[in-house]
Amino acid sequence: MRRPSHWRARWAAFLIVCGTPVAVGAEPPVAVALIVSVDVSQSVDAARFGLQMEGIAEALEDPGVVAAMTSRPGGTLFAMVTWADRASLAVGWRRIASRADAVAAAAQVRATPRQTGEFTCVAQMFRTIAESVIPAMPVPAERIVVDVSGDGIDNCTDTDDLATEQAAVLASGATINGLPILVPGENDVVGAGAYRAPGYGLRATPLPQERVGLQQWFETHVVAGPNAFLLTAKGYSDFSRAIRRKFITEVSAYE
Repeated sequence: MRRPSHWRARWAAFLIVCGTPVAVGAEPPVAVALIVSVDVSQSVDAARFGLQMEGIAEALEDPGVVAAMTSRPGGTLFAMVTWADRASLAVGWRRIASRADAVAAAAQVRATPRQTGEFTCVAQMFRTIAESVIPAMPVPAERIVVDVSGDGIDNCTDTDDLATEQAAVLASGATINGLPILVPGENDVVGAGAYRAPGYGLRATPLPQERVGLQQWFETHVVAGPNAFLLTAKGYSDFSRAIRRKFITEVSAYE
């Protein structure tokens, strides 16, 4: 979501017109606002939840990630959403403009209590992000990135409604990237016959059952928007490496 070079002055003028005093440059916009969206559904036990939280915290403390997040004026906005049957803003918007900011954000991630939930409601997560998380950004960003990780498909919503909620996130100017966690023997094949929420039924996915893996499902139903990409984790033990690499790419790889 690009802003012209004179955007800051216009934003300040707008706030003054609206009756809000502001000093130009006091709260600078950021290049990137990053929303990390983490699956904590029934398949994510306490050990897996811990690996995800520790992986995100370690990534935030990584020198390469810190350098990427703090290299642009204003730093990077960071927030974390956890989701299962519903989505919650686990870590509210924080500006990461220094290593101390990154370490403080990592500490908050590590302190996040485990959210319980049975189902994998991707559409509900998209709705929360579009309606509550993005509108709460404290300053505008040139790019908004939603980083979705998980080990299963949506088992709460049909694909048409899922596409509608995904479109609402894209309409906010965001890009949605994917980090499917591939667990051999668990999610090699996903789709029809998978565990579903009451009332959902056993609706087939649009792709043939025999060739639908989690990575392909993410590519079809999650990843979207300008410069969107997918990066897989080969199990939960690989999550830390994958999320660290993903953060660096999302924050610094493209202008």
